[in-house]
Amino acid sequence: MTPSWVPENLRVKELQGELLAVRTSVICALNQLLDLKDLNTGVHSTRLAEWSVRIGRELGFDDGALRDLEVAAILHDIGKIGTPDHILKKPAPLTHEEREIIKKHPEYGWAVLRVVPGFERVSLFVLHHHEAFDGTGYPAGLRGDEIPIGSRIVSVMDAFDAMISSRPYRRGLALEEAVRRLEAGIGTQFDPVITPHFIAMASADAATVFDATGASLASAL
Repeated sequence: MTPSWVPENLRVKELQGELLAVRTSVICALNQLLDLKDLNTGVHSTRLAEWSVRIGRELGFDDGALRDLEVAAILHDIGKIGTPDHILKKPAPLTHEEREIIKKHPEYGWAVLRVVPGFERVSLFVLHHHEAFDGTGYPAGLRGDEIPIGSRIVSVMDAFDAMISSRPYRRGLALEEAVRRLEAGIGTQFDPVITPHFIAMASADAATVFDATGASLASAL
């Protein structure tokens, strides 16, 4: 505890430091839970966090917005803890019924994160990261600027990383094909401002995203 003779401004800074440490611990603990559920999901989230912060800086986010964006990217799939393993780890394409179950994970994630003090904006980014720019996404069918900008950023990178990542039943796409699909989705699935920013970044970093055989690297960016 800070002695009573310490100046008030130093006490405030100390409390702020303690709150930041608690926030960081909560994020790490939740991310560890996600790793225990599915290690691949945890690695995927770490890549998204790095990409998201870079895009957020390009778009002029302030420090608070960048922190929330980073946390949302790390924890965007935290709701998959509520998805049964036989669906989440199925080594084959999902059935319609299984897809409907896994589509609940943004709502599960929101339900967990919204009760954490200071995570109000983070929880909304997580809730809406599968919305589509034209309103055909889920869970709320939001469109355009109705979708929180953090959700729109995570959406682009989530889709790209899923495309380049190999699964037990398919090989990841080549960079050129993944970029082509992002471009094809501009204005329908993806935000027309954010997507070109990300495509330029991914293309510039192609050597670190892909190895010499064209397969995506687990430690991309």
